[in-house]
Amino acid sequence: MDQLLLILLNGLVYGLLLFMLSSGLTLIVGMMGVLNFAHASFYMLGAYVAFSISTLMNFWVALIVAPLVVGALGALVEQYGLRAVHKHGHLAELLFTFGLAMIIGEVIQLIWGRWPVAYRVPESLDFPLFSIGGTAYPAYRMFMMGVSLFMFVVLYATLARTRLGLVVRAALTHPDMVAMLGHNVPRVFTMVFAGGCALAGLAGVIAGNAYQTDPGMALALGAIVFAVVVMGGLGSISGALIASLIIGLVQTVSIGLDMKLSTALGRIGLHVDGITALSDVWDISINRAAPVVPFLLLVIILAINPRGLAGSRSS
Repeated sequence: MDQLLLILLNGLVYGLLLFMLSSGLTLIVGMMGVLNFAHASFYMLGAYVAFSISTLMNFWVALIVAPLVVGALGALVEQYGLRAVHKHGHLAELLFTFGLAMIIGEVIQLIWGRWPVAYRVPESLDFPLFSIGGTAYPAYRMFMMGVSLFMFVVLYATLARTRLGLVVRAALTHPDMVAMLGHNVPRVFTMVFAGGCALAGLAGVIAGNAYQTDPGMALALGAIVFAVVVMGGLGSISGALIASLIIGLVQTVSIGLDMKLSTALGRIGLHVDGITALSDVWDISINRAAPVVPFLLLVIILAINPRGLAGSRSS
């Protein structure tokens, strides 16, 4: 029982980390219709900037300043890059953000090197909060959970309950009308893109020291984040939260299961021992197949509902 509770807690933390990272991309996709391939690179950039700031000052300064730096960079990218290619359609935007991701990756390696950096959890949060079955649970992971939930509440309240959220949502569907009402639509889009990048940077600040800050961290989570956004429904913050939690919990549980797929299916009444056509597949250990879990869940959800769990966009 204690082991199960520990696995569920780890899955919850991982799921909320995915939400921290995917919330910014969900905001950009939902409000601008731009699928930003460089989003995970902004997450990586946030971790590296936070490392440098925390070395010079402390983690708490980095927690505030690093997302602002990444958000400012995102504003420049939108204003002087995306805005220019937007008129050429979604393919041009995808190619631009893909190239941007490559550039950010190379710049990070030029500045900080190709090896992991010593970005550490702050001493004020580096202690066990409680113990489960003799295993100490870090206080910092609960801090990560708290920040993620706070992000969800603020984002949802801002988009659904404030005048700013109304203007942002209206600018996507009726930009001409919003402009006639006196709002600067290009500035709104710049603000949205910068905000999404800042959220990715915040995720990097929070997760970079809990896991590892290295040049491969964007690649490790980038594809999973896209799976979260699509599975939750393009533009849906609540859908992204639900999808993140599902993927985080299922993948964490899968990693902890050291049994063959045929054994697992047999325990739920599906016996595949006599099926020889896929004998190699049935012999695969579940924990070895854990990296495939997010994409398998994505395929299942989209087969049931092509719009995702809570999506309303059709393009």
